[in-house]
Amino acid sequence: MNLVAEWLAHLHLNFNDEPLVTDVRIGVFYTAVEISTGDVGVAFTPRDLSDTVCCPKTASGAPPAGRLIGVRAWETAEYAFSPSALRRAIGIATLGALSTAAINRYGLPQGVMREKLDALDAVEIMPADKVVMVGAFVPFIKKLNHRVAGLKVIDKHRDALKPEEQGLWVPPERAAEALEDASVAVFSGSTLVEGGIDELLSLSRAARVRVMAGPTTPLWPQPFFSRGISVLGGIRVLSGRDLLTIVGQGGSGYFFENAAEKACVIESAIDSSARREGARDSERQLRSLRSASASAGR
Repeated sequence: MNLVAEWLAHLHLNFNDEPLVTDVRIGVFYTAVEISTGDVGVAFTPRDLSDTVCCPKTASGAPPAGRLIGVRAWETAEYAFSPSALRRAIGIATLGALSTAAINRYGLPQGVMREKLDALDAVEIMPADKVVMVGAFVPFIKKLNHRVAGLKVIDKHRDALKPEEQGLWVPPERAAEALEDASVAVFSGSTLVEGGIDELLSLSRAARVRVMAGPTTPLWPQPFFSRGISVLGGIRVLSGRDLLTIVGQGGSGYFFENAAEKACVIESAIDSSARREGARDSERQLRSLRSASASAGR
């Protein structure tokens, strides 16, 4: 059973409600689905699609526009296994909404929830680490470049990186070589839509910590923790209606600020380690301030 199938099966086993789909927006950057519990999930909208030509052949595999509302959410979630990339986006977004509904109803089944926390701040990244990202996380690149022993970015698009960062780029066909050498692996949640996450996890099994990040990333932990992902860095929706509007009007994640906030679900052992390191950092900063103050007083 692949990761997405395990996610759906485990979620349905723990959440028996039968909500309906009440809204769907397919935007340029993200797809959003609202279910009748009021919860909203988002997923990366794939680009470079080969199935977007307006003809009968491709229309048969496209999402059934005009007939998505009122359908059982669990039925729509099955789109996550469709050969159509746009259908997969709807399916993953629906699974995200169902995951949020389950957490709101029963609480988090495993791990620790940290609100307003960036995924990269949830783990202890050390100068000796070799970090490999699948997907060009611009803020992560800025934070890590020249501060770790190695940094590589696997992405289909070299131009996703700034000119001065393009030396970090690794084409997807060389993913195995890069990931096998990683001590920290960071995967975009978009891999759940675009496919390949199971292979990527297998290639990175030597990494000491693996992270999934981005708005597509769900916060339902068990299937992901069981596959070796220690940190899920997604979003907590603050206003589902606002998020639907932003997505429908072509907004990227940079526009989510007032509709959602960052949130992480972290394996307990990783969370404890990160908090200990944070406490050590605070103590070092305090000592530095005391030393500076003492020097100034001389």
